[in-house]
Amino acid sequence: MGAIEDVYADLDTDVEFEEFEEAVEAKVEQMGGLADEETAAMLIAHELRDEEVTGISDIEPGMDEVKFLAKVTGVGELRTFDRDEEDEEGMVINVEAADATGSARLAFWDEQARAIETEGMEPGSVLRVKGRPKEGYNGLEVSVTQAEEDPDAEVDVRIQDTYRIEDLSMGLSDVDVQGKVLATDSVRTFDRDDGSEGRVANLTLGDETGRIRITLWDERTGAVEEFSPNQSVEITDGYVRERNGQLELHVGNRGAIEEIDETIEYVPETTPIDELEMEDVADIGGVVRSADPKRTFDRDDGSEGQVRNVRIQDETGDIRVAMWGEKADIELGPGDTVQFADVEIQDGWQDDIEASAGWRSTVTVTDSGAGAGTGGSTGGDDSDSADLSSFGDGARSDDESAAGSTEATGTNESDDDGSAEIVEFTGTVVQPGNPAKLDNGEETVTVLTSEELSLGEEVTVRGSIREGRIDAENVV
Repeated sequence: MGAIEDVYADLDTDVEFEEFEEAVEAKVEQMGGLADEETAAMLIAHELRDEEVTGISDIEPGMDEVKFLAKVTGVGELRTFDRDEEDEEGMVINVEAADATGSARLAFWDEQARAIETEGMEPGSVLRVKGRPKEGYNGLEVSVTQAEEDPDAEVDVRIQDTYRIEDLSMGLSDVDVQGKVLATDSVRTFDRDDGSEGRVANLTLGDETGRIRITLWDERTGAVEEFSPNQSVEITDGYVRERNGQLELHVGNRGAIEEIDETIEYVPETTPIDELEMEDVADIGGVVRSADPKRTFDRDDGSEGQVRNVRIQDETGDIRVAMWGEKADIELGPGDTVQFADVEIQDGWQDDIEASAGWRSTVTVTDSGAGAGTGGSTGGDDSDSADLSSFGDGARSDDESAAGSTEATGTNESDDDGSAEIVEFTGTVVQPGNPAKLDNGEETVTVLTSEELSLGEEVTVRGSIREGRIDAENVV
């Protein structure tokens, strides 16, 4: 073989040899004899390797022309526009395409757009694309200079009419999915590069196969105020993106979200509390034992944050959960049944572990117990102390109640003589001395103790309760 054939043989490209040979000859002529055929062939091969990418995820805005293989996941409508400097009408069709690594919007212009409008292009078609990448309105966009269908090529992206949550994969568009609203966040605003104001909001959707975070843009953000947890909805024309290693379903102005009459089941798979370990990211659930008042604090950047601590219990144990940001506004009280998804397990108080519910976590109240939303006295004399026997799941039997415990409102565990109950209470010291008074934001209790308690100190006491007073055996 000659020099050109040798270089071409080592080149993994879809460019035909005749086209490669013509490019080499043109390069020799362009360099005016400064390069022989072998050198020119190596230069052309280098240019081709720069163009070839192994997947869409390798494409970055600002690259020169790139080549890649992708499956069509959605085809937009033909749009026309007036060009600024030419007295003619422009045309464009946007096509969503994906491979196993990512997705991109392909912009087909003028005659290419007309050809798609006339001849059609179906989702599921596999294209060999050549084009110039840039940062588009909704992410990566490639302005197509050349594209042709390859019926023999395969791209591992599934195309369906209707999806379950477990069927969603990176790069899908025109997605229709039904689910139950698990949680909603508030609308946030931001400034775009062009100076306009954008809006974004999130909700979490679940079905029998899993759950996913939904990102709503601009006009669609009103859904977080229109819908509430446990409502069934259908999303149409969504598109799948990835954030921090997790899939999200985005809904822009082309998409929609509407309430439906379907009953959709969502049964989370939770990790037993006694199996949680440090640095886990887990789903947990249980009954609220106690709920502290919301606290605000100043961040290092001067902004104000907020957090609320609750303690939940399942059949294996209990754990403190810190609810950050907007999640601190969620109303929870003793007796509520709640699910926390994607919480981080961290170091807690007194060498214990605790769960942190941050921005990517989901909080879903699945049942409102008898104690929810009610609070005891926050002041007054001893007779105003809260009744510590009304707590937990009102549906429990007497035996189950006797076996349980609660941080904020105590347990129904009786003394041997049956004359008093053993309770546990966590609160802030609002009156030191003996007796002392503790307050958790919902109740104030009187505590008999020989321990020296400081005003403002947060403590947990455990002991028998008689006539509304806790005779503390342990103070921590």
